[in-house]
Amino acid sequence: MALVALVALGDRFQLVRITTLAEYGVICALHLAKRLTDGPVTGRDIAERERLPGDYVEQILLRLRRAGIVRSTRGAHGGYALARPPASISIRDVIEASESTTFDLHCLSHPVEEERCSSSHNCSIRPVWMLLQRRIDDVLEGVRLSDLLLEEGEVRARVGLVAAAAPSDPDARALPILGS
Repeated sequence: MALVALVALGDRFQLVRITTLAEYGVICALHLAKRLTDGPVTGRDIAERERLPGDYVEQILLRLRRAGIVRSTRGAHGGYALARPPASISIRDVIEASESTTFDLHCLSHPVEEERCSSSHNCSIRPVWMLLQRRIDDVLEGVRLSDLLLEEGEVRARVGLVAAAAPSDPDARALPILGS
């Protein structure tokens, strides 16, 4: 299952999918940030506590290690820990490490037709996808792992959403529309 966000591009909107690997990557990194002083944590422990599939967690932790976001320690008391302070790790860093990209630019990954989608072909659609990629990356770069250690209301305020909405407000849990 993937998360979906609606992104504003001028007067048009684009749906953006956040893959399971990306979502689980953020969950795993946040788990390690919350347990920063506990020493190394095993992938199995993260999977159990977060109720995530163990195979996914191990695969994600390996990717995060390769990207320098986490470090691993071998031995009886081994496991994973953040390699850098949570304030120096952006959500973009985590998603790119987990998924290899924050936005799948179809011109490159799934061209409609090779000649039509080549950079030598004049395509008026490509700039829209490039703008969308830049906006998504900017938003994700602006949110740090340390921000996610705060309560939801504080995170909403930091990312520019309305401060803590009343529990009876039906839009309080709605996904934001990324704009400007």
